[in-house]
Amino acid sequence: MNIALIGYGKMGRLIESKALERGHRIIAAVEPYMQNSGSAAASGAPVYQTIAGAQALETADIAVEFTRPDSAPDNIRLLAERKIPVVCGTTGWYALLDQVSAGVRSAGSSLLWASNFSLGVNIFYRIAAYAARAFDPFPEYDVGGMETHHNKKADSPSGTAKTLVEKVLAAMTRKKRAAWDTLDGPPSADTIHFPSLRTGSVPGVHALLFDSPADTVEITHTARSREGFAAGALRAAEWLANCPGPGQGAGKARAGVFTMEDALGEILQQGGNLP
Repeated sequence: MNIALIGYGKMGRLIESKALERGHRIIAAVEPYMQNSGSAAASGAPVYQTIAGAQALETADIAVEFTRPDSAPDNIRLLAERKIPVVCGTTGWYALLDQVSAGVRSAGSSLLWASNFSLGVNIFYRIAAYAARAFDPFPEYDVGGMETHHNKKADSPSGTAKTLVEKVLAAMTRKKRAAWDTLDGPPSADTIHFPSLRTGSVPGVHALLFDSPADTVEITHTARSREGFAAGALRAAEWLANCPGPGQGAGKARAGVFTMEDALGEILQQGGNLP
């Protein structure tokens, strides 16, 4: 499978390494902040400053996009115009998701986006939703949580936290909204308080608590490195490009807009595991 990297920072370089381990080929990288024109990636692929100037993209089966919230929508649009399927791991731009999705569909291209590509996180979402449904009939159990990330993260709350809380709210009848910021008083009974902490080099910790006067049930996902995100993004890329597996070529890419839930759901159905 021929992969183009849109963004050649820490995540782009890690995806490059993992893609080569899985037998795929990096054919180009796009990084606007590169210092030297004509630079090459670690894999030997050319590094361009813009998508428009990246001639090697013509041979890409798929593009994996990890950049910034202010860049991702335009990147997806430009790739869709060139009929290059996109797996996007950038968060913080979802206010434009409907508009971007409509553009992808209109171009006859494809997009798979996720707030977090870690397989562990996506299974964590399902566990959290199941727990929320189980606790919903018991009002003595309040619900809350928090997330922690490194101090270079651009968005707050994290996209993962937003997705997690969305799934909990969808599973409960007595919780209607989330409060993300500091509170000046106690939260209302229908509110989930889910604050953020930015410090140090923490890859990501998300904790969900169900608390009563008698006990606490806590569900936590702790990322020890970015490797889980890279591995999940590559699995998503293989799914979107209809690639049978490591070292294989791409088939006809799925058309439309998808999330990691679509890819994971198919994997779990094949294994006969979680609903």
